[in-house]
Amino acid sequence: MRITTKVIQNNSLSNINTNKLLQDKLSAQMATEKKVVRPSDDPIVAIRALRLRTNVNQINQYYEKNVPDAEAWLSITESALSTMADVVTDMISKCNRGSNEDLKSEDRETLLTDLKALRDEVYATGNADYAGRTVFTGYRTDTNLVFTEKTSATYSITEQIDNSILDKITYVDTGKLGSLNESNFKDADHAGIEETGIEQKEIYRLRLSYDNVSGFTGISYNKTELDADGKPVTTTTNITATTASIYEDPSPYNSVGDDDVVLVKETGEVLLGKNKYNELMSVQDDPSTVDNEAEIRVVYEKKEWNKNDLKPEHFFHCIKTEETPAIEYNKEYLDGTKEHQPIEYDVGLNQTIRVNTTADEAFDHSIKRDVDDMVKTLEDVMDMEKIVKKLETMSKDTSYSEADQAIIKEQLAAAEKSFTFLKEKMQKAFENGITKMQKHLDDVNYAVTTVGNRSRKLELIENRLMSQKTNFETLQSENEDADITEVAIQLSSAELTYNAALMSTGKILQTNLMQFI
Repeated sequence: MRITTKVIQNNSLSNINTNKLLQDKLSAQMATEKKVVRPSDDPIVAIRALRLRTNVNQINQYYEKNVPDAEAWLSITESALSTMADVVTDMISKCNRGSNEDLKSEDRETLLTDLKALRDEVYATGNADYAGRTVFTGYRTDTNLVFTEKTSATYSITEQIDNSILDKITYVDTGKLGSLNESNFKDADHAGIEETGIEQKEIYRLRLSYDNVSGFTGISYNKTELDADGKPVTTTTNITATTASIYEDPSPYNSVGDDDVVLVKETGEVLLGKNKYNELMSVQDDPSTVDNEAEIRVVYEKKEWNKNDLKPEHFFHCIKTEETPAIEYNKEYLDGTKEHQPIEYDVGLNQTIRVNTTADEAFDHSIKRDVDDMVKTLEDVMDMEKIVKKLETMSKDTSYSEADQAIIKEQLAAAEKSFTFLKEKMQKAFENGITKMQKHLDDVNYAVTTVGNRSRKLELIENRLMSQKTNFETLQSENEDADITEVAIQLSSAELTYNAALMSTGKILQTNLMQFI
């Protein structure tokens, strides 16, 4: 093959260009500190880099965003629940104090003030929010758990309970003593007050979750019994009730017959006659088992709400009837498919963690209602104590005639007996309150523990993510990053080679055929 000057020229230029391309590639690696500038440089490295970048981005999403969000949500929840636990603990302390039979008048006044303050505070933390989302309201993060001010809103509420909610209370019949004063002690309503007319009795009741009830639909339950062939037959029973007020005379607490069911609107108590109480206590959904209570439903209406009242839509099936159209909440509760509405965060590959605690797991209506009962008994004792002191003062007043003194003496004996009964009732209420509040505290502490367990689990996940993040970033660096020292040496060598090639090629190309003629 004849090698011409043109062939040498083309080969030299081609080799110089190849050397220049290598120099350009090494310069790009120096500038970017990456092995691959474009996929065509090394397809295998490029594909591996894309996969590793995807993994790193996913872990960064979990580690830098999702996990901190979840931690913040759990932290706010735990703080709110801990505050509530502190309030309930204070209530237990007040119950211990209230159970002391040697309380003085000023002690009772202080205790009453403290209890009312704690009652108003117990649900205040329920509106805790994270980034504008209320943490205890399930999927309804845009609504508060409690009413933030006094509100008028009509709800038809269905409470689904069992017969464990039924209880007995002591009622002290004080007759007309409550309205007795210096000006009316001799009138027809009060002159006949006697010690023998003061008595106490047990009342059966079903206490609703709310007081100041505006309407009552009734009570219903399903009862399963065996027919003649031994097959279970389920029947639905509806119980209606009459509505009464605490201001009526005679008091509804003093006029409940064995077959009566009476709703006291102001207190939200359904008073049960003995027969109705036994009927509800015997309700079972399976006659072949023991202590297998069937569901009892109570439907009622409430219109007026006080500040810090728990909103019913977070606890019960209810219908907000004043809206057009009416808004129905939690219909699924009626068919037994109750859901806790968990909010979960993705915190790892195929791994989630629940961050929210729903209202029904920690905020029990019974806390406020139990305090209401203690406050009522305390107020009754204080009111009767004032009447006793007034009658004692009147009995020492010599301006009254002997006939008046005889009336006052009998009224004083009745008031002292009432005072004794009411103190006994108050002491028993506070003793029971210790047990009830301890149960509420256990429920709240359980919720706090659950949140703590989730936080601990999240902490372990975070540590693992941090390790994964380090490993993937190391792999990504090993796959993509260029060895700058090695690249610098290669680049220096390429530059030297390039310059040498230019010099040698320049000398070779200076020689041509004319120089040999």
